[in-house]
Amino acid sequence: MTFEPAVFEVEHLDYSAGGQTILSDVSLKVLQGEYCAVIGPNGGGKTTLVRLLLGLQKPTSGRISLFGEPQKQFRQWAQVGYVPQQVTQTDRLFPGTVEEIVRMGRISGLGWDKRWHENDHRIVERAMERMEVTGLRQKLVGELSGGQRQRVMIARALASEPKVLILDEPNTGVDQPSQQRFYALLRQLNREERLTILFVTHDVGVIADDIARVFTVNQRLATCNDPKTLLSCEGMSELYGIDAHLLSAHHRH
Repeated sequence: MTFEPAVFEVEHLDYSAGGQTILSDVSLKVLQGEYCAVIGPNGGGKTTLVRLLLGLQKPTSGRISLFGEPQKQFRQWAQVGYVPQQVTQTDRLFPGTVEEIVRMGRISGLGWDKRWHENDHRIVERAMERMEVTGLRQKLVGELSGGQRQRVMIARALASEPKVLILDEPNTGVDQPSQQRFYALLRQLNREERLTILFVTHDVGVIADDIARVFTVNQRLATCNDPKTLLSCEGMSELYGIDAHLLSAHHRH
């Protein structure tokens, strides 16, 4: 059996800003091939956690490792695909086409000479095929629906051939049918290509059945739960600090 280091390993992470504690003593581990969710209320520190994982912000204290390497020494950032918040709200006047946007994601994966080779073109084509946007290649991104833009931005992330894909609130502004298609595509990426997925949301109603583990984050609280434990009145009451009553609606139908 071959040992595979964790994609992310976080130990005793603290982050404060402006005299306010945003995250306190957060420890978690995301293993290769996992499909995990980070869930919590707005303002609970989810996006801050993501930015710390990506090295976009520096922790007050604690340790982060990627693929077994300390974050300060890690250089293979093309292995980490990231789709930030509000990607579905692109300016209608933005001039880039779908193909141009997806090609931008390949730049970090180019060789030492930074020239495009046949393999780079194949990788871009494959990324568009996987997200089912090949037929939109010449359309301007600003002309697309929210669901189409969502898939284009994920295709851009896939063009770097990442080993992990982080999606921060990806369903904002996306209608229900597009969400269902989106989940099916993520499920395929995780199951068939063993892509590690970390899905960040404040909405417990969008947690997919395929997600194996859920990290709940609310400022000083960070715990790991079985999704079935979380999806209960007790779990929601603890996470959101309210008296929760759940109404179930299956996201696939």
